[in-house]
Amino acid sequence: MIRKPGRRPGPPRRPGLARSQSTQRTTQSPVVQIDKLSHEVRGIARYPVDGKNKTLFVDNALPGEEVKVKITASRARFDEGIASEIIQPSADRRTPPCPHFEHCGGCAIQYMDPAAQIAAKQQILLDQLQRFAHATPEQVLPPLTGDNFGYRRRARLGVRFVKQAGSRKPQLVLGFREKRSNNLVDITECGVLPADFSAQIPALHQLVDSCTGRKQISHIEVAIGDDATALVVRHLQPLSEEDRQRLLDYVKTRDYHLYLQDDSGASTVWPEQGAERLAYGLADFGLTLQFHPQDFIQVNFDINRQMVSRAIELLDPQADERVLDLFCGLGNFTLPLATRAAEVVGVEGAKVLTERGRENAAHNNLDNIHFQAADLTADFTRSPWARGGFDKILLDPPRTGALEVVRNIATFGARRIVYVSCNPATLARDTAELIQRGYRLSKAGVMDMFPHTTHVESIALFEKT
Repeated sequence: MIRKPGRRPGPPRRPGLARSQSTQRTTQSPVVQIDKLSHEVRGIARYPVDGKNKTLFVDNALPGEEVKVKITASRARFDEGIASEIIQPSADRRTPPCPHFEHCGGCAIQYMDPAAQIAAKQQILLDQLQRFAHATPEQVLPPLTGDNFGYRRRARLGVRFVKQAGSRKPQLVLGFREKRSNNLVDITECGVLPADFSAQIPALHQLVDSCTGRKQISHIEVAIGDDATALVVRHLQPLSEEDRQRLLDYVKTRDYHLYLQDDSGASTVWPEQGAERLAYGLADFGLTLQFHPQDFIQVNFDINRQMVSRAIELLDPQADERVLDLFCGLGNFTLPLATRAAEVVGVEGAKVLTERGRENAAHNNLDNIHFQAADLTADFTRSPWARGGFDKILLDPPRTGALEVVRNIATFGARRIVYVSCNPATLARDTAELIQRGYRLSKAGVMDMFPHTTHVESIALFEKT
């Protein structure tokens, strides 16, 4: 659903079940005391196995709790499990409000108080910086927080037909993946989606089930802008005219946009005229950014607005400075930077996004931006657009981080670098590289981009020593 791919950081890579561990042991239910949280926001405990204390990672467990654990996997160096009974709960434990929490893999830590969630994520960031870079920020920034529900503006609802016990024919399942599984959970609501769209999920389920080509529909994407909502229906075979009309009638009555997607891409069905765009605003800068429903955007508009303002404040671009924005996407940071700096160069690997960036620059009457599509894993420092160097640099890489990039940009000698990260482990790795190349970690903090999930979004300021 989002641009930033990569393996989620966790315990050591998991090999197959250790042969030395018996099947009986994996079904044990020990009672343990949770000591702390892992960087996956799982409880960590130690318990006796074969006369030695073994590490146990526990889902649905908080520090200080005494819990009964159902062991789900046994490895050579650690075991995994889930808290099946909370014997002594933490003061930070909350009752998950979502009726699908036990099965849906979307919001894994709804049982945790929101303030405790963000505190845990901040500690994860600081721990990772210390572990991989031996660094502590000179100033820990206050977390950026917003609404815990109704925040998500992008989602993909899977569609499958499953034969269930007691049914003679397969039943439609529409929803998100189960925890640690490729199976789908049939949902009737989703609290992290805006309430008006969440209320439409039963009707959407009924709509798909009414289509004669329903088994050809693999998923439905929703994209919600400030101005409109769009549905992108992915189908494996052409839909009949009757089914197209059913979908069209549905979106017209709700004033949604409709796109149909096959192997050749997505095409608009409704509205029949006008640009295939939604929009979101950045009020602090007087900007409106337009995007296609399948473009990458930050899914939490409130936190995104706060994040952009903080990034610009940290970078502090001046009217006579040249600024580089790497992994710029459609201009989320590039355009705000251009309202402050003399010139901004936005670089992105996906050409379609740089084209969107140019559209947005023109839409907002900004003529001091140059967008460039380039392979950022290669040395770009001698490219024509990089000539003259840069006074300040902002980068917002994918989960894999930007190791090659930080090695290259150090040659520019920029006075400040702002690094926006969705993976504290790769941020920490790249922090070590920047420190080695003459930068100090001035400020860092977390942003609650994805409440109730284990995802950690952070921002860091590096200054030239």
